Amino acid sequence: MMERVISLLIGYVFGLFQTGYIYGKIHGIDIREHGSGNAGSTNMLRTLGNKAGFITFLGDCCKCMLSVLTVRMIFGKTSAEILPLLTFYAAAGTILGHNYPFYLGFRGGKGIAATAGLVLSFNWIMAVLGIITFFTVYLITHYVSLASLCVYIGIMIELVVLGQTGHFHMTQPELWELYLIGAFLTCLAFYKHRANIKRLLNKTESKTYISKKK
Repeated sequence: MMERVISLLIGYVFGLFQTGYIYGKIHGIDIREHGSGNAGSTNMLRTLGNKAGFITFLGDCCKCMLSVLTVRMIFGKTSAEILPLLTFYAAAGTILGHNYPFYLGFRGGKGIAATAGLVLSFNWIMAVLGIITFFTVYLITHYVSLASLCVYIGIMIELVVLGQTGHFHMTQPELWELYLIGAFLTCLAFYKHRANIKRLLNKTESKTYISKKK
């Protein structure tokens, strides 16, 4: 149990590095007071441009990957049998730290870039499927929110399929624990996107373009 708590706390500490907030402050603004009020990469892109959006995405993605790497280095030998579970705890902690940083009044982002770090560092099959899912939905609709939520649905399905086919090499109780964390993160993503979902249903959600729409 202690390994789980430590992994979660390591992730939370990494998640406190708020790339968008820091980048915005360097440029004289609190990004949470502009646009959607979110400290994530999409709002950075819309408010400060492509460079700001890319840097924010990269920073938030990498902090999750670094938290996973840290946990693997600490527990790779002593808890190898549950390492996939511990790395998922680390990623969950990072997403929680990103979404709810205590020193910013628990006002952070929505955890999507950090989730990208999760899928890229956790399992190559999930990484490939996540990239395909996101860009397929995004390029068709230009709704970042819809693409992000579709990735989360995919993560949940992929976790169960890969887990039940033996890819994670853990016992069934440990797999159920992994699925529970995945379900929690999926529900959290939908909760954080509740306003986006309402706008999608009302067909008033803003579209996002990497380059200016002609």
